[in-house]
Amino acid sequence: MFAAIIPARNEEKSILAVLTTVLRLPVNYIILVLNGCTDRTLELARSIPDARIHILYFSESLGIDIPRAIGALYARHLDVKGALFVDGDMSGDIHQNLVSLLVAVQSGIDVALTNCYPYITHRQKLANLVLRFRAKLNRELDLFKSLGLSTPTHGPHSLSEHALQILPFEALAIPPLTLYWAKKGCLSIKVATSIPHEALHSPRKHRQHARLIAETIIGDCLMGLALNQNKPLTRSLGKHELIGYHPERRFDLLQQWEQSLSTHDLFYEQHVIIPGSFNSTS
Repeated sequence: MFAAIIPARNEEKSILAVLTTVLRLPVNYIILVLNGCTDRTLELARSIPDARIHILYFSESLGIDIPRAIGALYARHLDVKGALFVDGDMSGDIHQNLVSLLVAVQSGIDVALTNCYPYITHRQKLANLVLRFRAKLNRELDLFKSLGLSTPTHGPHSLSEHALQILPFEALAIPPLTLYWAKKGCLSIKVATSIPHEALHSPRKHRQHARLIAETIIGDCLMGLALNQNKPLTRSLGKHELIGYHPERRFDLLQQWEQSLSTHDLFYEQHVIIPGSFNSTS
């Protein structure tokens, strides 16, 4: 059994296209993690009569990347053999790429990534700075020769059952740390497919968002570098602290979610919508 995990925040313009692509995949569960949506994303998702779709609905914003970990915990709870991650705004024609990521896990790869930079193109200074730190972390982990710039931060990716079992879920919520813990756990890591960033069809965001995302990713990489060097975790670079969206990550809700999965308590019941059931939402 395999699961596809789709984090989404206000993706009413793209969610049906993403679900249409994912519904064609050989997966047993489609776990849609709705993260503080205030638009029609929930309504549109519920309009699709497919029993594979499980909706994890959080009215509160979970922050960046936490939905990925929320979905991974739920997938592990369902005893899946692997999980595929694709964001709710990736509406491009990437079906075959997603198949390649599933096949990689089926063939024994624990962490299968996408190369979103298969060729060199002109990039803005901010993008180049982010890529420099991604490359630095991959080199420090002795993964650059095999992964290049690839990272769970960017593009669809998949994890094996073994990875879902041993990776700390706090690390899944900080994607560069996934690579650190995967390497530490001797997991097999491979680039399984290539998708030029533009082909994902993720919408362009405003300039302030781009800056905060860049700060978040660089800060995450700095945490990975500190871990690998056995130093205290830090997001500091010289006199600058790279915070970005990191403070908005709701690790408290992630911990509460992990606890609720074993007991199916009220917190679980308030956030899970399963086809044919009468679950309420928060």
